[in-house]
Amino acid sequence: MSYHSPVLLKESVDALNIKEDGVYVDVTFGGGGHSREILSRLGEKGRLFAFDQDPDAQQNKIDDPRFVLIGENFRFISRFLRFYGVKKVNGVLADLGVSSHQFDEAERGFSTRFDADLDMRMDQKSELSGKKIINTYTEEQLSDILFLYGELRNARTLAKTIVEARAEKEIKTSFELKEVLQRFLPKAKEHKILAQIFQAIRIEVNQELEVLKEFLKQIPQLLNEDGRLSVISYHSLEDRLVKRFIRTGLFSGEPEKDFYGNTNEPMKKVGKMIVPTKEEIKENNRARSAKLRIATLK
Repeated sequence: MSYHSPVLLKESVDALNIKEDGVYVDVTFGGGGHSREILSRLGEKGRLFAFDQDPDAQQNKIDDPRFVLIGENFRFISRFLRFYGVKKVNGVLADLGVSSHQFDEAERGFSTRFDADLDMRMDQKSELSGKKIINTYTEEQLSDILFLYGELRNARTLAKTIVEARAEKEIKTSFELKEVLQRFLPKAKEHKILAQIFQAIRIEVNQELEVLKEFLKQIPQLLNEDGRLSVISYHSLEDRLVKRFIRTGLFSGEPEKDFYGNTNEPMKKVGKMIVPTKEEIKENNRARSAKLRIATLK
């Protein structure tokens, strides 16, 4: 799996409690690792639909009559499943975040390691890129995304510095951005701070949190009675949304109580949160921040 090493592979697929003749969805196909594992547990009548908006993922398409790869964003999960005549499924798996392949392809601009165009688009058809954000967003907009999505306390100072620098010259590449912000990158923390800055831009480019919310809202209507949701997240912003939705069916506030004080959450958690073993992290460093949450209908 040179394209992408699937994280928590066995645990996340076990979580789906697979029925041989069931219908399943892998909304983050990538290198196809999770999809192959699901297919290996399905019988002849089982079906698997996968989503991936990244054209690079198409090269990993699985040649199997039970499998369909949909080249779209998983925020449209219900719409595209209906197109294939599917209204209910037995399980949905999501491995959120960026694939190893996207990080390792320099020209995609996801990684702080390479000097490449500030692109960061998972969907190459999208008009919004990292470069556009850095060079056209207002100081206030930049400050907001760096604070909210990068969780950077000095977001205002960073935004001001970017705006001042781009007035002299357009900031086009990852290394140019790094150079502009160099004085805020102490040697000991350089990698961590850069990762937070890049994460903030990437989340904005791909509307990752909005996509996740839209996706989760559709799950209660999509799952069969005993269907399962299995979600792997890699940073606290995603994990908080997943955890909160499973607990309350909301992303903010608390559920309303009826006359008798009862609430009506659509889902309930299954077991405890699962994290990778030390062995898995040793083999695949990108697994270190992964958290798996499992849910079913209430």
